[in-house]
Amino acid sequence: MILSIQRALICILLAATIHYQSAAQNWRPLFNGKDLKGWTQKNGKALFSVENGEIVGRTVANTPNSFLCSNEEYGDFILELELKVDDAMNSGIQFRSLSKPDYQDNRVHGYQMEVDPTDRAWSGGIYDEARRDWLYIPNLNPDGKKAFKKGEWNKYRIEAIGSVLRTWINGIPVAHLIDDMTAKGFIALQVHAIYGTMKEGMTIRWKNIRIQTEKLKPSPWDQTPVVNLLLNQLSAQEQSQGFDLLFNGKDFTNWRVAQSTETPGKRWSVKDGMIKISSSDGSETGNDIVTNKQYAAFEMVFEFKLTEGANSGVKYFVNEAFETGGKSGIGLEYQLLDDEKHPDAKMGVVGNRTLASLYDLIPSYKQEKRFQRKIGDWNQARIIVYPNNIVQHWLNGFKVVEYERKSNIFDALVARSKYEKYKGFGAQEKGNILLQDHGNEVWFRNMKIREIR
Repeated sequence: MILSIQRALICILLAATIHYQSAAQNWRPLFNGKDLKGWTQKNGKALFSVENGEIVGRTVANTPNSFLCSNEEYGDFILELELKVDDAMNSGIQFRSLSKPDYQDNRVHGYQMEVDPTDRAWSGGIYDEARRDWLYIPNLNPDGKKAFKKGEWNKYRIEAIGSVLRTWINGIPVAHLIDDMTAKGFIALQVHAIYGTMKEGMTIRWKNIRIQTEKLKPSPWDQTPVVNLLLNQLSAQEQSQGFDLLFNGKDFTNWRVAQSTETPGKRWSVKDGMIKISSSDGSETGNDIVTNKQYAAFEMVFEFKLTEGANSGVKYFVNEAFETGGKSGIGLEYQLLDDEKHPDAKMGVVGNRTLASLYDLIPSYKQEKRFQRKIGDWNQARIIVYPNNIVQHWLNGFKVVEYERKSNIFDALVARSKYEKYKGFGAQEKGNILLQDHGNEVWFRNMKIREIR
């Protein structure tokens, strides 16, 4: 009898807790399960209907992207819904999106959480529809790329709180973007225009669409890689992951002239929160700058912008004891180069001096031409050195180089390169990071680093 009473009390307490949590979360539906009241279709002519308590979108030939848009706009919110999509069909969920007469004749534009059931597996990534293209490609997050289940219902979640934009699929974090271009806009369900293997009549289904807009509590910080588009700022998740600013946006704290204790000068300057190396028309080089601190295993992120015909580089495991003859410091180099206009791209072997390559050793694999930014645009780069000596170069969301430091293959590559005379090249336990002066104008910003242990 006592045991039964105890069980009853536990059930009452559990029910009360669930009710309290539900009330505290303050969810409200965005779809009534009966009709499309509260929604308006924009742009294309795909077919939207309600069937069995679900919104169904069907592809139609010869029409642009179609969007079923909420009549209400939302700034900070947490959104959850379930969706099921035909294989090979592209779709997405717009948020903080806009449609204005003065922007491409009312074309829907803004953030989109991707729905991608293809083998590319970019579901959950963040795309900037009709504006800046891809902002967060899930290649950086292998666990997130595995979250989407083909042919099944998938639970999508978006947290948009201030400049922090995060996505989950089936409870697994996928993307973490920091961006402040748009603070408020509508939510929309996309049916993409037909392309590739898509065909007329393909469907995507949505249900259980709900939103929170008050008393928002963000999910705990995790290890999802962050793409932070704010200038020289560390987000809360980046700080929790151990990142520090390598450049503070104001001066050359943390930096000095290579093989010297002097403060950077001689064409190096800080302007509008960015590091600039001025051009010398190629007549003078070797005024490199290095970090005061040395690093072993680390992850470094940075953005760079090249001018026409420019050559530069970011070097790591730099050894200042090597004699350079007044030329650039010696270390492993993430090559920065205008591949079209600078002759160095045609030198070396099989392209191992092109953009993002491990200079003079391993060529970068830049298979996605679409993501190679034109000269004058900012590029996102990442260098990761793991404790097991595996090293990766990333460019605009793609891994373009991977190798193992100190391996037999690495040693063989060094022996056939311009570095063969430097004993122990690239093999010391730690070294400085270097920004190269090659006589051309190059810009850097958003430089951050964390040590990996």
